[in-house]
Amino acid sequence: MFVDHVKIYVKGGDGGDGMVAFRREKFVPNGGPAGGDGGNGGAVIFKVDEGLRTLMDFRFKRHFKAEPGENGMSKNAHGRGAKPMVVSVPPGTVVTEEETGRVIADLVEHGQEAIIARGGRGGRGNSRFATPANPAPELSEKGEPGQELNVILELKVLADVGLVGFPSVGKSTLLSVVSSAKPKIGAYHFTTIVPNLGMVQVGDGKSFAMADLPGLIEGASEGVGLGHQFLRHIERTRVIVHVVDMSAMEGRDPYEDYLTINRELEQYNLRLTERPQIVVANKMDMPDAEENLAEFRKKVGEDIQIFPISAVSRQGLQELLYAVYELLEVTPEFLLHDDEEEETDATVLYKHEIKGPDFVVTRDNDGAFVLSGDTIERLFKMTDFSREESIRRFARQMRGMGVDDELREQGAENGDTVRILKFEFEFVE
Repeated sequence: MFVDHVKIYVKGGDGGDGMVAFRREKFVPNGGPAGGDGGNGGAVIFKVDEGLRTLMDFRFKRHFKAEPGENGMSKNAHGRGAKPMVVSVPPGTVVTEEETGRVIADLVEHGQEAIIARGGRGGRGNSRFATPANPAPELSEKGEPGQELNVILELKVLADVGLVGFPSVGKSTLLSVVSSAKPKIGAYHFTTIVPNLGMVQVGDGKSFAMADLPGLIEGASEGVGLGHQFLRHIERTRVIVHVVDMSAMEGRDPYEDYLTINRELEQYNLRLTERPQIVVANKMDMPDAEENLAEFRKKVGEDIQIFPISAVSRQGLQELLYAVYELLEVTPEFLLHDDEEEETDATVLYKHEIKGPDFVVTRDNDGAFVLSGDTIERLFKMTDFSREESIRRFARQMRGMGVDDELREQGAENGDTVRILKFEFEFVE
């Protein structure tokens, strides 16, 4: 089974908790702080494995959680950091964040890696909080939670050349005679229901990858037929080979077919029209094909290059393949996204993320003030509320961020309920 679109959940490992501990040494009054830091949580990393061809494995496992870091220990011993979780994906995988639609990674080369979910940093032990004013703090941090998100994986077949056209125009037959690929061939529509990939040898060691894509029909760009499901695979190709049935045996007009397919490509993604296109007039061994070709040439004009072939009798194939290869030589690769960054020797791609506000104050139906936001929630989760010093530190952090002032501005009074996540506390003036 060919799987090219899945949704999965990924979570980086939580950081280990820092520890509150004290030395017990002879002749050292009260000892001193000796709590170690927690270890960092593991990241979830996707790595390209050229041996994979589909996203089938993700149909059976959809949750990927990296290991948490170890907790800190006494005697200033730090917890061990967790190893990253490396998940293999096929070349051509695009990883998109479901909530925002942001492209996290575009993985195309063997061995290329991308961090999809970062692990949380380890919490600091009480040794880190010692100051001359407070040499023995009973204060530590919990580990930072690992990043968690739902992502969509899309596989876009890595082919230099994509065969497009209506069903039953002979795309699979053409691929089968110019390469060693063995696509299913039949005299009915949508024989091909998954993309087929084949390597085409032109001679003198020259070759290119060609993909036979499921047939398009009118409305494909809006999801009619199998078109929308597989149009994404054309995005990777550098040259489009548009196969037109010149025999008109199914009662369709070749010129209308040609216009319809181009219209679908344009409506799916305007950038597809930037790719050079070669028009192939197939089934030239059939009756009326010559007359239809002459009429077709008149309508499309002299600027469009047309290659008459018969995939079954193999006539005209060599000229076509050489023309495709020469076009590939002068056609650059098309970036899938305008904002995609060029990668050099490094295989891990880091992108700047725009941070939202530290906190947002809203009002619930029951009158409680609700604090939300990545920064305030992270600080809350890293606070050990079983220790008085930790609670006082969290209150100071909120005051420093301007939470108290914002609550007053929104009408909070002494004794009002303030809620963070599922926890509540009172606002005290």
